[in-house]
Amino acid sequence: QVQLAESGGGSVQTGGSLRVSCAASGYTVSNYCMAWFRQAPGKEREGVALIDYDGRTAYAESVKGRFTISQDNAKNTLYLQMNVLTPEDTAMYYCAAGRSRLCYGWLPGAYNYWGQGTRVTVSS
Repeated sequence: QVQLAESGGGSVQTGGSLRVSCAASGYTVSNYCMAWFRQAPGKEREGVALIDYDGRTAYAESVKGRFTISQDNAKNTLYLQMNVLTPEDTAMYYCAAGRSRLCYGWLPGAYNYWGQGTRVTVSS
């Protein structure tokens, strides 16, 4: 049974940093495309960052240069380091496990496992 468990969310002031984690079980993160999505109140879910089996990454324009996706293969855990946070980054953050080694953007259908999410709140 595949499980993805996010943690590390919380409240921070504008300009602060947070690192969210996604611990996987029943699934090897290094073998597949992995991604972070977020959903702000009243908005649709959007892709934030992704990493494929070979470590290639991609980011949404809104977070490029501020967020970094990475993974620890020994811990089978995906991370999202978020710096210079703004209120616009306030959202539930979800990790997602892809169906293949390569990433095909942030189409939800390309991901077959999702975590429950961790909330990030950035105050001004």
